[in-house]
Amino acid sequence: MQKTGGIIEWLVPLAFVGTMSWLIWHLPAFLLDWIPYKSDSLRAQIEAIYLISDVTPNLSGIFGGHIDIIDLSALILAPIFAFIGARTVRAAGMEYLGASSIDRAALFIGRVTMMMIALMTTVMLYEVFLRYIIEKPTEWANEMTLWFASFVFLMSGFYAMQQRSHIRIFLVYDIAPRWLQRVFDTISTLLIVMFAFFLVYGSYKQVFVNKLYRWELYGSAFNPPIPATLQPMILIVITLVASQAVLNLFADWNKEPEVHTDEPDQEEIEMLKRAVGQD
Repeated sequence: MQKTGGIIEWLVPLAFVGTMSWLIWHLPAFLLDWIPYKSDSLRAQIEAIYLISDVTPNLSGIFGGHIDIIDLSALILAPIFAFIGARTVRAAGMEYLGASSIDRAALFIGRVTMMMIALMTTVMLYEVFLRYIIEKPTEWANEMTLWFASFVFLMSGFYAMQQRSHIRIFLVYDIAPRWLQRVFDTISTLLIVMFAFFLVYGSYKQVFVNKLYRWELYGSAFNPPIPATLQPMILIVITLVASQAVLNLFADWNKEPEVHTDEPDQEEIEMLKRAVGQD
């Protein structure tokens, strides 16, 4: 069994989180340079928001636009880190690796989610220290934690679907013959795909035009673009979840029927032993 927890499995997800965080925060630069705004007033509004939130205001934009060299570098590096992370990720003792590229991507997203939980905890501890020890609380820690937690909640759903660890009720499923179990699996997958399709179809304009395109902010003192980023992320993740559900259906089609009991079987016991480092 391959060992997990190597330095690359820490650094690559952390680098991916860093580059994606930079891209999300500076996304108005890409909107202003790449997407035409029919309304001059709306463009001026987005530009004013970007000038306030720009982390590197002293860097000149490439070709006279708003995108600077760090923005472009983050845009190039983010998919590179994602590719490296998906290629090098290793399944832990109790994890299911899968054979497809989207399986490996889901496993890498699981590692990214773990890094985000660690960063979120660090932000919370920092805020507690400043608030109760220094007595100078920040204006950004609460919204930043909420933002991170929302992304963690969404991406962990994709990871849970790939790991088959979502909540399932087996009362009728276990007593059914294998051919009927396949029927149940097909129906549940179709329902997931239908839900994803109608959610994306029904809210695409509301999310990408009214939220992302207009760069809607949260409205607090820190005022992060939570509505502008989280609502598109919901549609992206539900599409990934539906795609993963279809892959799970095909991957599990020829598997032997499982028996679900409260008692761990020998395979689960062996996996638990490997997870804690015992032979």
